[in-house]
Amino acid sequence: MTPLTGAPSASPTWPSVAPGPRRALVVGVVAGRGGGGASTLAAALARQLARRTATALVDLDRASGGIDVLLGLEGADGVRWPDLADARGEVSGADVLALLPRWGSCAVLSADRARPGPPEPAVVADVLHALTLATGALVLDLDRAAVVAGESLVEACDAVLVVAPRDLRTVAGILAMRPHLGDGVAASLVVRGPAPGGLGTAELAEAVDLPVLARLPTDRRVLAALERGGVPTGGRTTRAVARIVATLERSLR
Repeated sequence: MTPLTGAPSASPTWPSVAPGPRRALVVGVVAGRGGGGASTLAAALARQLARRTATALVDLDRASGGIDVLLGLEGADGVRWPDLADARGEVSGADVLALLPRWGSCAVLSADRARPGPPEPAVVADVLHALTLATGALVLDLDRAAVVAGESLVEACDAVLVVAPRDLRTVAGILAMRPHLGDGVAASLVVRGPAPGGLGTAELAEAVDLPVLARLPTDRRVLAALERGGVPTGGRTTRAVARIVATLERSLR
């Protein structure tokens, strides 16, 4: 894992600690444009990974109303980012993990719609570093604007998945992020949806200069489940996400 650099006031700084045998796999997910489906993919990935190892899904969207709402957990007991405002320095990842609400076997660290506002960058860095030592996998629902500004934890990820609907808005959005998805970051596309203007998958990949990791099928079960508060536990999307996890595990060994 690569330590981040940059102004502490703008971007989290990952602590420089030698990797150990319990260091978690860190996967970042970001959408190429608004409404791209990054939070849904992040949740589905986290659930798949939680079948294999202790996993936490982490909400880093600065404008988020809380990923717990997406999962139907907004009423669940447990801490959210505002409750960790004093978690600085030597933070116990095991203690944080024990306090988080659970979505099945997956721990969830969410923003709080009742207490909006981003956590301090130093708090984010210290809490996430602690969680890498207490879990086998972290899935980060990254903030797209922060990635564009170079103020995210992209460089601390082992892999970054860019959710890419097949349209020109997505191309423009990914090109804005592209300078921060460069050297040292294993970034790839997860292409989804129909192409209203006929933009092909290969054309999209060539336009943004990123490889395609997977294609997500159109799955009406996802939309129906999201309206009820949750992500479906079966169907075409679930099977596609299982293949994505298997591909990541092979490529990151």
